[in-house]
Amino acid sequence: MHPSTFSIVARDLATASFGVAVQSKFLAVGSVVPFAAWDAGAIATQAWGNTTYGPRALEWLRAGMAAPEVVQRLTEEDAGRAHRQLGVVDQAGRAAAYTGSECMDWAGHVVGDGFSCQGNILAGAAVASAMAEAFRKSTAPFAYRLVAALEAGQAAGGDRRGQESAALLVVRKEAGYSGFNDRAVDLRVDDHPSPIAELKRILDLHQLYFSEMDPADRMDIDPKLDAELRGLLTKSGDLTGSRSLDQALAAYHSRENFEDRRPEGAAIDRRVLEYMRRQLG
Repeated sequence: MHPSTFSIVARDLATASFGVAVQSKFLAVGSVVPFAAWDAGAIATQAWGNTTYGPRALEWLRAGMAAPEVVQRLTEEDAGRAHRQLGVVDQAGRAAAYTGSECMDWAGHVVGDGFSCQGNILAGAAVASAMAEAFRKSTAPFAYRLVAALEAGQAAGGDRRGQESAALLVVRKEAGYSGFNDRAVDLRVDDHPSPIAELKRILDLHQLYFSEMDPADRMDIDPKLDAELRGLLTKSGDLTGSRSLDQALAAYHSRENFEDRRPEGAAIDRRVLEYMRRQLG
């Protein structure tokens, strides 16, 4: 099976983060395409993806090799390069890409300042261009800028075979769970009729649930979730004083069936707590 896809690799200098976002009419594309490390860079390997590109690229980037050199070395050493496509971004924010001559139409890439958008078996060149423009214009936190690029690519026609899976990987030093790894965001939608919309939905949930997330990745709660939480507040009884806050939090956790799993008095995600307090005034 040909893992055609469209993807973006990017560097966010302001937060010292790297990221990859990808969508494809291919099962579990997140298991094939994205590779990233906080002290190296990011790479997307696709078309007839060569997954050895990921570890090798990160090793060379970590040693200080520039993105264009990494792309050149990977492809020169690969007899199957005509069928490969990749995008790379390095520690300095330099980006580079390659689209092999045998990649299926439409196939190509757009390289910009700190990012590269690439895709194959797409509706047309407008897909990559729309992705690049959306990423440039977005003022959202980095993870959401990457998703915005996917949304724009899909709106421009996306993978001409349709949709199936999507993934988002953002890395930053010690930004993972409890600071034990660098995976600030590591989300996959492996099989879904609207994988980009689903990816954004679970990114919104990620924002709520993980109190360890760096403030650089925070943003206002999605309007739909905001409305839902407001509804829970309204149903929680008298909206005055600390008791109403406790009731609202209990309603929120009951919504996700957390009450059976959360010990009495256990800590609440501080961002949910802050949100509830803000709404209660």
